[in-house]
This record gives sequence, structure tokens and C-alpha cells, in this order.
Amino acid sequence: MTRPFRVEIPQASLDELTDRLVRTRFTRSLPGAGLGVPVERVRRLVEYWRDGYDWRLWERRINAHPQFTTEIDGLDVHFLHIRSSRPDALPLILTHGWPMSVVEYLPLIERLSDAFHLVVPSVPGFGFSGAPGEPGWDRRRVAAAWAELMRRLGYERYGAHGNDVGSLVSIELGRLDQPRVAGVHVTQVFSLPSGDPAERAALGPDDQGRLAALERFMAGGSAYLTLQATRPQTLAHALADSPAGQLAWNLQLFGEGVSDDYILTNATIHWLTDSAGSSALVGYHGRRPPAERSSFPLGVACFADDFFPSIRPLAERDHGAVVRWNEYAKGGHHAAQEEPQVLADDIRAFFATHR
Repeated sequence: MTRPFRVEIPQASLDELTDRLVRTRFTRSLPGAGLGVPVERVRRLVEYWRDGYDWRLWERRINAHPQFTTEIDGLDVHFLHIRSSRPDALPLILTHGWPMSVVEYLPLIERLSDAFHLVVPSVPGFGFSGAPGEPGWDRRRVAAAWAELMRRLGYERYGAHGNDVGSLVSIELGRLDQPRVAGVHVTQVFSLPSGDPAERAALGPDDQGRLAALERFMAGGSAYLTLQATRPQTLAHALADSPAGQLAWNLQLFGEGVSDDYILTNATIHWLTDSAGSSALVGYHGRRPPAERSSFPLGVACFADDFFPSIRPLAERDHGAVVRWNEYAKGGHHAAQEEPQVLADDIRAFFATHR
């Protein structure tokens, strides 16, 4: 059973957020470079969050689309559901990443809803979906929930797209529900080196450069992954008590290519729904090695400034049907926000031949 849903945050909750922002205690700047999110950036965004940002505007933008909740596997799942007017439209489920929300895909709705029935769920533990009350909600369990959601909506064949955590979930969905999944389109393939020297030596110069960039990220920029995968409860205490802290933690994954409003809308949703701990748990819990080599059609759109470069030979090691691979000279980790038309066109082209 699905129930209509609207985002309606009480004014008292927004007033409390403003009060906490007014009383922000900014930390001192540490000497040196590359030590984390700069104090100046946090201060500027906190001041805008407090004095200029309009949550109600974004609330209206979310509510402009039909929304519902339904209970799956004991948990309420929130989702946007936009039906196309075309009778031959392919259903497409879009899964957001961390530290994002359904807002990630608002720019794609107007660009894809003519050709696709769009389902945009909040990952359990994020935003307006329920927070898991038991262990085990890893990407495979989320994928199983998505398969049930699409079945419940009456979609017997559908496509999947994802970014960041959404890429992980979408690939698992392709494995789990392959007879019904027409294809999976993602913006990252998280295929890591096996450690075999021969595998590394076989990479061409461009892929050697991508591997070096990946290793730099894993060595110097991935501490948040380790903490979220191992001690999310400890982290949650701090972030649940400080919206500025929540913002700074999120900023690790937001570069200058996205708007301040987009950054703050995601931070506001995390803050209002107390999602710091639950989104960390669900997004990265149970990071297992891949199962057997996949066989569903896989399309990949790589964007130049993504912090996590996808390496095609490693992706093809893990996936037996990489049928589309495009590399773009612009955009980054938030392609749906930075280059929505490029991403929408890539999704259309992939599913034009995989339905």
C-alpha cells in the first residue's frame, strides 16, 4: 500500500535550526594545506544558511512532484513518482548518493519525464525514508527493497541509474533482479585493483593516470569512508548536535561545481531528519567484494572532475557486459547538478537500445 506524502517541516524546527546557526562556534584554522574543509568556506555557508537561504522554496520544489511512502521490509520508503504521458515509456529508478537526497535528481526530472516513468526514492536512512532499526541494511538489501518497490508499482521491466552510493545500489539491483532490469546506467564503477602486479602492468597510460588519482584519493581523502563504515554512531553524536558540523562533514563531497543552495538543501534535509548516523550506516555498511561477474547491460558516464575515477579494464573484469562507456571533459561527482543535460542525454542513449 502506498500513501501520498508531502514535505511539511514545522516552522519551530526551522527556527531551532536558525538559532543553532546563530550560536555556531567556529573552530580555528589549522596551519598547513590539505587538512580538510576550510573554516572560511564553512563560515560563509553558515552565514548564508542563517540569513539568506530559503528552505521553503526548496520544499515547494520537492513538493511540485508526486510523492509517496510505502512500507517495505519493515521500513517506510519515501519516493517521488513521475509518470510519463507516453504509453511506451520505460520505468527508470534513480538512486541518489551520499551525502545527497532526492534533490540530486530534480534537474533530471524535466529532462527525462517525457521518455521515462521516473521513480526517485530516498535511500533508507536518508531524508524522508525511515531509518533502519536493525543491522543489515547494506546496498544489497536496499536493492531488494527497490525490486519490491518497482514490482509494487506494477513495473515488470525497468531500468536503473545511480550515482555514488546509488551506483553501488543500482549495480546490485541489476544482479538481483536481472530478468526485470533492462539495464543499469551509472556514473561510477567502484572496481578496485586486485593487487595483482600483472593487472596493473596491463593498464594503458591513461588508465595508469586514473589509477594514480584513485590511489591518491584512497590515501588522502577517504578517511570519512573508514569512519562511516566502522564508527557511524560516534560520528552521529557530533553531527546531530551541530548543523555547522553536519554541513562541514557533507562538504567533503561537494566541490565548487554545485550551487550553495544545493549544498544547503542536502545539509538541511540531513539535519532535520537526523540522518547523519543512519545515512553513514546504510551507505557504506557491509562493503563486500563483488559477487560473480555480472552479465546485465551496463552503461557508464564518467565526468572529468569526479573524485573517484572509473577504470574501464577493472570494470570489465567485474562486469561482463559493459556496452556503453563515455568520458566527458567537464562535470564532476554531482553530474545531475553540474551537467544535467549531458547526463540526461547519456541515459537516453543507453536505454534507447536497452529496454
